[in-house]
Amino acid sequence: MITPLDIENKKFSKQMMNGYSVEEVDDFLDDLTVDYTKMYKENSEQKTQIEELSKSLEHYKTIEETLQNTLVMAQKTAEDVKNVAKQQADQILNEARGNAQTQVKELENQIMNKNKELEDIKKQFDIYKAKMESLLISQLELLKDVNKED
Repeated sequence: MITPLDIENKKFSKQMMNGYSVEEVDDFLDDLTVDYTKMYKENSEQKTQIEELSKSLEHYKTIEETLQNTLVMAQKTAEDVKNVAKQQADQILNEARGNAQTQVKELENQIMNKNKELEDIKKQFDIYKAKMESLLISQLELLKDVNKED
């Protein structure tokens, strides 16, 4: 690529006849050097800016990829936590049901034992009542016999 310095230092051979005016060529080259220098600097600045923007773009793409991976991992972790919590909840419910059934059976056994005790006490009371009745009848008979003798 031609640099502004190349344009500025360019010398043309001079012809004696029908040649270009040296002054016009020099003026034109001066104008061309100024414009070309300006464009060369702009081009160089734009290349630098493009490189910087490309680096920034790559950096942001990397950040985006990292964020996407992080989001996927967060979603997976949330799903795993949810599944573990559900399993734990199911386990707690099953244990609670098992404990409730065990307690119900224990209470039913206690009720059956208390009912059996109640039946035994009722039988004992009936026996006691029958014995007392028998005693009272025999005492009444004794009193009648004592009254007859008097």
